[in-house]
Amino acid sequence: MSMSATAEPVSSVDLELVLSVDVSSSMSEAEQRLQREGYVEALQDAKVWQSIKSGRRGRIGITYVEWAGPDHQSVWIPWAILEQPEDAAAFAEALRAQPIIRGRGTSISGALLLAGKLLAGGPAGDRQVIDVSGDGPNNAGLPLQPVHDTLIADGVTINGLVISLQADDTLDSFGPRYVELYYESCVIGGSGTFVVTVAKTADFANAIRNKLVNEIAGLSASVHPAAYQVHSGPVVDCDTVGEAPGR
Repeated sequence: MSMSATAEPVSSVDLELVLSVDVSSSMSEAEQRLQREGYVEALQDAKVWQSIKSGRRGRIGITYVEWAGPDHQSVWIPWAILEQPEDAAAFAEALRAQPIIRGRGTSISGALLLAGKLLAGGPAGDRQVIDVSGDGPNNAGLPLQPVHDTLIADGVTINGLVISLQADDTLDSFGPRYVELYYESCVIGGSGTFVVTVAKTADFANAIRNKLVNEIAGLSASVHPAAYQVHSGPVVDCDTVGEAPGR
Protein backbone atom coordinates (compact mmCIF):
# COMPACT_ATOMS: atom_id res chain seq x y z
CA MET A 1 0.00 0.00 0.00
CA SER A 2 1.23 3.48 -0.86
CA MET A 3 0.93 5.80 2.14
CA SER A 4 1.57 8.93 0.09
CA ALA A 5 0.66 10.24 -3.31
CA THR A 6 4.28 10.19 -4.44
CA ALA A 7 5.56 6.95 -2.92
CA GLU A 8 4.08 4.77 -5.66
CA PRO A 9 3.60 6.26 -9.14
CA VAL A 10 0.05 5.61 -10.29
CA SER A 11 -1.14 7.20 -13.50
CA SER A 12 -4.81 7.20 -12.60
CA VAL A 13 -7.50 5.81 -10.31
CA ASP A 14 -11.24 5.44 -10.63
CA LEU A 15 -11.87 7.65 -7.61
CA GLU A 16 -10.08 10.09 -5.32
CA LEU A 17 -11.88 9.82 -1.97
CA VAL A 18 -11.31 12.01 1.08
CA LEU A 19 -12.86 10.58 4.25
CA SER A 20 -13.44 13.68 6.39
CA VAL A 21 -14.67 12.66 9.84
CA ASP A 22 -16.09 14.87 12.60
CA VAL A 23 -14.54 14.41 16.06
CA SER A 24 -16.14 17.41 17.77
CA SER A 25 -16.90 17.13 21.48
CA SER A 26 -20.67 16.87 20.95
CA MET A 27 -20.13 13.13 20.48
CA SER A 28 -18.89 11.03 23.38
CA GLU A 29 -15.53 9.30 23.14
CA ALA A 30 -17.33 5.94 23.03
CA GLU A 31 -19.41 7.10 20.06
CA GLN A 32 -16.33 8.38 18.27
CA ARG A 33 -14.61 5.02 18.79
CA LEU A 34 -17.64 3.29 17.29
CA GLN A 35 -17.45 5.67 14.35
CA ARG A 36 -13.72 5.00 13.85
CA GLU A 37 -14.24 1.24 14.10
CA GLY A 38 -17.05 1.55 11.56
CA TYR A 39 -14.55 2.86 9.01
CA VAL A 40 -11.99 0.20 9.94
CA GLU A 41 -14.53 -2.59 9.44
CA ALA A 42 -16.06 -1.10 6.28
CA LEU A 43 -12.71 -0.78 4.53
CA GLN A 44 -12.20 -4.54 4.89
CA ASP A 45 -15.73 -5.53 3.94
CA ALA A 46 -16.16 -7.75 0.88
CA LYS A 47 -18.87 -5.48 -0.56
CA VAL A 48 -16.58 -2.47 -0.38
CA TRP A 49 -13.84 -4.46 -2.08
CA GLN A 50 -16.26 -5.53 -4.81
CA SER A 51 -17.21 -1.91 -5.40
CA ILE A 52 -13.51 -0.99 -5.79
CA LYS A 53 -12.95 -3.75 -8.33
CA SER A 54 -16.10 -2.79 -10.24
CA GLY A 55 -14.37 0.33 -11.56
CA ARG A 56 -12.64 0.56 -14.94
CA ARG A 57 -9.19 0.43 -13.33
CA GLY A 58 -10.13 -1.47 -10.18
CA ARG A 59 -8.29 0.90 -7.84
CA ILE A 60 -9.03 4.05 -5.85
CA GLY A 61 -7.03 6.69 -4.01
CA ILE A 62 -8.14 7.33 -0.43
CA THR A 63 -7.09 9.48 2.53
CA TYR A 64 -8.55 9.82 6.05
CA VAL A 65 -8.94 13.07 8.00
CA GLU A 66 -10.50 13.88 11.38
CA TRP A 67 -11.61 17.43 12.18
CA ALA A 68 -13.49 19.63 14.64
CA GLY A 69 -12.90 23.41 14.87
CA PRO A 70 -10.89 25.38 12.28
CA ASP A 71 -7.62 24.66 14.11
CA HIS A 72 -8.30 20.98 14.72
CA GLN A 73 -7.57 18.95 11.58
CA SER A 74 -5.57 15.72 11.51
CA VAL A 75 -4.63 13.81 8.34
CA TRP A 76 -4.24 10.44 10.03
CA ILE A 77 -3.71 8.42 6.84
CA PRO A 78 -2.28 10.25 3.79
CA TRP A 79 -3.08 9.22 0.24
CA ALA A 80 -3.08 5.46 -0.28
CA ILE A 81 -3.89 3.41 -3.37
CA LEU A 82 -6.31 0.53 -2.73
CA GLU A 83 -5.89 -2.04 -5.48
CA GLN A 84 -5.51 -5.36 -3.65
CA PRO A 85 -7.30 -6.70 -0.55
CA GLU A 86 -4.11 -6.36 1.46
CA ASP A 87 -4.05 -2.62 0.64
CA ALA A 88 -7.43 -2.13 2.29
CA ALA A 89 -6.38 -4.26 5.26
CA ALA A 90 -3.18 -2.25 5.74
CA PHE A 91 -5.11 1.04 5.52
CA ALA A 92 -7.65 -0.19 8.08
CA GLU A 93 -4.98 -1.38 10.52
CA ALA A 94 -3.05 1.89 10.19
CA LEU A 95 -6.26 3.76 10.97
CA ARG A 96 -7.08 1.57 13.96
CA ALA A 97 -3.67 2.40 15.45
CA GLN A 98 -4.23 6.18 15.40
CA PRO A 99 -5.28 8.03 18.57
CA ILE A 100 -8.70 9.67 18.82
CA ILE A 101 -8.26 13.32 19.73
CA ARG A 102 -11.51 15.19 20.24
CA GLY A 103 -11.89 18.89 19.59
CA ARG A 104 -14.31 21.78 20.14
CA GLY A 105 -16.27 23.50 17.42
CA THR A 106 -17.63 22.36 14.08
CA SER A 107 -15.86 23.91 11.10
CA ILE A 108 -17.25 22.15 8.04
CA SER A 109 -15.74 24.94 5.97
CA GLY A 110 -12.30 24.16 7.39
CA ALA A 111 -12.79 20.46 6.73
CA LEU A 112 -13.77 21.13 3.10
CA LEU A 113 -10.86 23.53 2.59
CA LEU A 114 -8.41 20.87 3.74
CA ALA A 115 -10.13 18.21 1.64
CA GLY A 116 -9.84 20.43 -1.43
CA LYS A 117 -6.11 20.86 -0.85
CA LEU A 118 -5.72 17.10 -0.45
CA LEU A 119 -7.57 16.44 -3.70
CA ALA A 120 -5.29 18.89 -5.50
CA GLY A 121 -2.28 16.82 -4.38
CA GLY A 122 -3.82 13.37 -4.78
CA PRO A 123 -3.54 10.77 -7.54
CA ALA A 124 -5.29 11.66 -10.80
CA GLY A 125 -8.79 10.21 -10.71
CA ASP A 126 -11.90 10.04 -12.87
CA ARG A 127 -13.97 11.30 -9.92
CA GLN A 128 -13.22 13.37 -6.83
CA VAL A 129 -15.40 12.81 -3.76
CA ILE A 130 -15.33 14.29 -0.27
CA ASP A 131 -17.14 12.09 2.24
CA VAL A 132 -17.85 14.40 5.20
CA SER A 133 -19.49 13.33 8.45
CA GLY A 134 -20.92 15.66 11.06
CA ASP A 135 -23.49 16.13 13.82
CA GLY A 136 -24.16 19.85 13.53
CA PRO A 137 -23.98 22.92 11.30
CA ASN A 138 -20.91 24.98 10.56
CA ASN A 139 -20.34 27.11 13.67
CA ALA A 140 -16.66 28.08 13.48
CA GLY A 141 -14.16 29.30 10.92
CA LEU A 142 -15.02 30.67 7.49
CA PRO A 143 -18.56 30.80 6.06
CA LEU A 144 -19.44 27.47 4.49
CA GLN A 145 -21.11 28.39 1.23
CA PRO A 146 -18.20 30.03 -0.66
CA VAL A 147 -15.97 27.04 0.13
CA HIS A 148 -18.71 24.58 -0.80
CA ASP A 149 -19.59 26.36 -4.05
CA THR A 150 -15.97 26.55 -5.21
CA LEU A 151 -15.49 22.81 -4.77
CA ILE A 152 -18.71 21.97 -6.59
CA ALA A 153 -17.74 24.31 -9.44
CA ASP A 154 -14.45 22.40 -9.72
CA GLY A 155 -16.34 19.14 -10.27
CA VAL A 156 -15.99 17.71 -6.75
CA THR A 157 -18.85 15.68 -5.27
CA ILE A 158 -19.55 16.13 -1.54
CA ASN A 159 -21.49 13.35 0.19
CA GLY A 160 -22.66 13.41 3.79
CA LEU A 161 -22.83 11.08 6.76
CA VAL A 162 -25.21 12.80 9.18
CA ILE A 163 -24.78 11.77 12.81
CA SER A 164 -28.12 12.36 14.52
CA LEU A 165 -27.85 10.30 17.69
CA GLN A 166 -30.78 10.46 20.08
CA ALA A 167 -29.31 9.13 23.32
CA ASP A 168 -29.00 10.15 26.95
CA ASP A 169 -25.33 11.05 26.52
CA THR A 170 -25.88 13.19 23.42
CA LEU A 171 -26.29 16.94 23.90
CA ASP A 172 -28.46 17.55 20.86
CA SER A 173 -29.78 21.12 20.83
CA PHE A 174 -31.12 20.89 17.28
CA GLY A 175 -34.66 20.10 16.24
CA PRO A 176 -35.83 16.85 14.57
CA ARG A 177 -34.06 16.23 11.24
CA TYR A 178 -32.41 19.66 11.41
CA VAL A 179 -28.87 18.38 10.86
CA GLU A 180 -29.99 16.10 8.04
CA LEU A 181 -31.81 18.99 6.33
CA TYR A 182 -28.79 21.22 6.88
CA TYR A 183 -26.51 18.73 5.17
CA GLU A 184 -28.95 18.27 2.30
CA SER A 185 -29.34 22.02 1.80
CA CYS A 186 -25.89 23.36 2.62
CA VAL A 187 -23.16 20.70 2.70
CA ILE A 188 -23.59 18.08 -0.01
CA GLY A 189 -23.47 18.77 -3.73
CA GLY A 190 -22.16 17.68 -7.10
CA SER A 191 -22.88 14.73 -9.35
CA GLY A 192 -24.73 11.82 -7.71
CA THR A 193 -24.57 13.37 -4.25
CA PHE A 194 -26.39 11.79 -1.28
CA VAL A 195 -26.79 11.76 2.49
CA VAL A 196 -26.79 8.77 4.85
CA THR A 197 -28.05 9.29 8.41
CA VAL A 198 -26.89 7.48 11.55
CA ALA A 199 -29.62 7.67 14.20
CA LYS A 200 -28.28 5.01 16.61
CA THR A 201 -24.75 4.04 17.60
CA ALA A 202 -25.48 0.48 16.43
CA ASP A 203 -26.00 1.85 12.90
CA PHE A 204 -22.46 3.18 12.40
CA ALA A 205 -20.87 0.13 10.79
CA ASN A 206 -23.68 -0.64 8.33
CA ALA A 207 -24.19 3.04 7.42
CA ILE A 208 -20.49 3.58 6.72
CA ARG A 209 -20.21 0.37 4.71
CA ASN A 210 -23.27 1.15 2.59
CA LYS A 211 -22.11 4.72 2.04
CA LEU A 212 -18.65 3.63 0.89
CA VAL A 213 -20.10 1.00 -1.45
CA ASN A 214 -22.37 3.56 -3.07
CA GLU A 215 -19.85 6.35 -3.49
CA ILE A 216 -17.03 4.08 -4.68
CA ALA A 217 -19.27 2.38 -7.24
CA GLY A 218 -21.19 5.58 -8.01
CA LEU A 219 -24.57 4.02 -7.16
CA SER A 220 -26.19 6.84 -5.21
CA ALA A 221 -29.70 5.93 -6.36
CA SER A 222 -29.98 3.18 -3.74
CA VAL A 223 -29.51 5.48 -0.76
CA HIS A 224 -31.47 8.42 0.60
CA PRO A 225 -31.39 11.11 -2.11
CA ALA A 226 -30.43 14.70 -1.48
CA ALA A 227 -33.60 16.54 -0.55
CA TYR A 228 -32.37 19.82 -1.96
CA GLN A 229 -32.30 18.31 -5.43
CA VAL A 230 -36.09 18.68 -5.59
CA HIS A 231 -36.44 21.92 -3.60
CA SER A 232 -36.48 25.33 -5.24
CA GLY A 233 -34.11 26.65 -2.58
CA PRO A 234 -32.49 25.84 0.78
CA VAL A 235 -34.83 24.57 3.48
CA VAL A 236 -32.54 25.88 6.22
CA ASP A 237 -30.38 28.98 6.54
CA CYS A 238 -26.89 27.97 5.41
CA ASP A 239 -25.30 31.18 6.66
CA THR A 240 -26.46 30.94 10.27
CA VAL A 241 -24.00 29.36 12.71
CA GLY A 242 -25.11 26.52 14.92
CA GLU A 243 -26.97 26.93 18.18
CA ALA A 244 -24.14 25.46 20.24
CA PRO A 245 -20.80 26.97 19.06
CA GLY A 246 -18.77 24.88 21.50
CA ARG A 247 -19.91 21.58 20.04
